[in-house]
Amino acid sequence: MNRPVQPQPLTQTSLLRPCWTLCQREIVRFARQRSRVIGALGTPLVFWLLVGFGLGRSFQLPGSDSSVSYLEYSYPGAIAAILLFTAIFSMISIIDDRREGFMQGVLVAPVARSSVVLGKVFGATVLAVAQAAIFLFLAPVAKIPLSVTAVLYTLAAMTLVAVALTGLGFWMAWLMDSTQGFHAIMNVVLLPMLVISGAFFPPSGSGKLFQWVMALNPMTYAVALLRWAMYAGAGPGATGDRISLPMALGITCLFAAATLGLSIHAATRKASKALQ
Repeated sequence: MNRPVQPQPLTQTSLLRPCWTLCQREIVRFARQRSRVIGALGTPLVFWLLVGFGLGRSFQLPGSDSSVSYLEYSYPGAIAAILLFTAIFSMISIIDDRREGFMQGVLVAPVARSSVVLGKVFGATVLAVAQAAIFLFLAPVAKIPLSVTAVLYTLAAMTLVAVALTGLGFWMAWLMDSTQGFHAIMNVVLLPMLVISGAFFPPSGSGKLFQWVMALNPMTYAVALLRWAMYAGAGPGATGDRISLPMALGITCLFAAATLGLSIHAATRKASKALQ
């Protein structure tokens, strides 16, 4: 008669080592698939430059300084788009790992499911922040004078937003059985979250119903947090953002905590069912 296998006690090493290993694997995989830079960095860059220079001075921000150009206003939104696209492309690897059998091998190992989630999320976060940091060199094009303090604040804000988005991407990818299904969710949920966030057009110019939808969208506060960070916490008054810094930071922290919690819960529940 076969005896049930007793679970091994989890130690600090069993939590940190698989987390670091999976994080490192994401970075190595990215180094071998550099074409992902085109999708994650190239698409928002081209959109930002084409639309920004196309609108030019025709863009007028309600209730703000008329000297604000569309390039300046949409610059934080372009960074949010880079973080989002990196999260999308990185989390697709979960579906590939499951199809190739790698994820099954990870799940049967005596490691905490939370370490699996954190390893994938933190690896994608490192890649997202690294690519978005490259985009900061274009701040002078948007006429945003980034100081050393503003750069540090922006890197911290980008890290928090990247954790939230990669956590959301992990949760969605974990529930999907095919890349086609994930792309469908991306088009229906993730991209509209970015568009309906005030990243590319001001909420004050929208209808009342649309403003309510934007207020319920967590990406709205993530983009506002990026704007606050780029102005070193002094307040992006020039962009007419009405969201305060404490509100933007608090809701973005809750957004990150919620997506990580959903990811860990989904990984633990589905993995347990698969191994029964």
